[in-house]
Parts: sequence; C-alpha cells; structure tokens
Amino acid sequence: MKTVLITGSNGLLGQKLLDKLKHSAEYKVIATSKGNDRYCESGYIYERLDVTNAEEVRAVINKYQPKHVIHTAALTNVDACEIDKEQCYQLNVKSVEYLIEACNPFNTHFIHLSTDFVFDGLNGPYKEAGIPNPLSYYGQTKLESEKLLQSSMLDAAILRTILVYGVIKDKARVNIVTWAKNALERGGEINVVNDQFRNPTLAEDLADACLLVLEKRARGVFHISGKDYMSIEEIVRAVADYWKLDASLINPISSEALNQAAKRPAKTGFVLDKARKELGYQPHSFHEGLLIVDDQLKKFKPDNSDGQ
Repeated sequence: MKTVLITGSNGLLGQKLLDKLKHSAEYKVIATSKGNDRYCESGYIYERLDVTNAEEVRAVINKYQPKHVIHTAALTNVDACEIDKEQCYQLNVKSVEYLIEACNPFNTHFIHLSTDFVFDGLNGPYKEAGIPNPLSYYGQTKLESEKLLQSSMLDAAILRTILVYGVIKDKARVNIVTWAKNALERGGEINVVNDQFRNPTLAEDLADACLLVLEKRARGVFHISGKDYMSIEEIVRAVADYWKLDASLINPISSEALNQAAKRPAKTGFVLDKARKELGYQPHSFHEGLLIVDDQLKKFKPDNSDGQ
C-alpha cells in the first residue's frame, strides 16, 4: 500500500479527503492536524502535527515516509493574515519549507493547495499561465509557497482553488454557503459585496481533484473550482432561493464600503480546460452543489456563528 499523509485533516477539505480515502485498499492514510482528531472515525491513522514546528514535521515524515503528501493546512482567513503576518507566514510559507525538507529523502509526491488570491483580479477568469500579482498578504504567502515547491526537487502539483464550501462534521467552521443560510434564517439584514466575482467550489469536487492528481502523480499548476462564475451577491441570492429564505434581507454593498483589512481581487474565476483535459476533472454546478450540501445538512448541523 502507498502511504498518503494529509495535513489539516480537521478542516473542510481534509475531512472530505478522509471521506474518500478512509478504508482504502490502495492507500495507507495518515491524517494530521494540530489538535485532537475531530473527524473521529476508523480507516486511517491520526497523528497530531504542528506544521510550523520543523522537528515535528521531520519526525512524522520520517516515521511514515509517505509516497504522497496533500498539504491542506494553512491560514486562509484573509483579514487575519493581514493583521497577524507572522502567524500567516509561519503557516503558509514555513510549513511548506519544512515539509519539502522532510520529504526530500523519500521522493514524495507533494500536492499543495493554493488560491485565486495570487491574482489581482484585473484579468479573470484566469488560466494557469496567468501572471500572479497578489493584493493581500495572504495571497503573497500562498504565491511564495508555490515558488518554494516549483524550485524544489519534489514532484509537486499546485492546486489553486476558489471559495470552497461544504458541510464539516465538527461544526467548527462556516463558509459562504453555510454563513449565508444561517444568517438569513436568523432574519437579520446582511451586507454582501456585489463587485467581487468567483467560481464557488464544492469541497467534494476539490477532494476529487486531489485524488485525480494523486492517482496520476501529476505535476504542475492546476486551476480547480466550480463551473459557475458568479458575484458574491449572486451566490448568496442563490442560497436564499434554494432554501426559500427572505432575499430582501440581502443588502448589496461595494467592497470599499465593507472596509475589510485585506484587499480582495475584484474578478478572479478560473478557466478549467487544463484540469478537465489532463485530470478528467468534472465539477458540479453551484445548484448541484447546493443539493449535496442540503442532503448533508440533514445529517450534520453546522455551527451558527457568523463569518464569511
């Protein structure tokens, strides 16, 4: 059996990967996160791992000598990255440096998650060959991590993605869909930007893309997202429409009026031709994604805290 090690296994993507890989006949799965295991099922091995601790990273990699690493752990709160740049740098850059160093002796295939925020949003939707120009510190750190991998000796695949949504078992985190649904159900007015455009990405689709890359031991940069290009306002209105919630509570505002700590690119979005052709990637539509989320919400009730 080939060993695959997942960082950030408590997160949304990490849990979706465990959904698909646990009890695998082909892969021995090592799930890692900083705290206790919050997925809490069988069919994999769990190791506590702080990816910002070089000694811990070296010890875990040496112990399992993985053929594949899927690095999902990161600080993805864009405003938090702008405010606490040291923590952002440690999680988004130094972790990659430590993992590369630890994986080098084992010829590990490295799958790294990156973001549309490496772009400035002036020329979206983007192909993989688009010229990065991040507007935020978060985007800068993710671009720096990409460059570390591209200059390494490892077989590395970089999967850039956009606005991932889905249902997480431990109720610990919200995303654009669960946030909008919860907020509208509470009946208060919500401010939603109308001048940012994205391809919202179902977490299961992103996990499937990781597995396609894993199976093919693919290398290079791949753009992975949903197929629908929408404004944030359109996304939230689609959520309201699907669950028959009061869309009059949605207050469209400009990004400038929202006054967030970090600047966001206006129009990103991805051209998916390369992922479709080279990987066989076939994402769901946003409506199909909401059907899947709705089905999962009947099993798991997400956290009701605010956040976008």
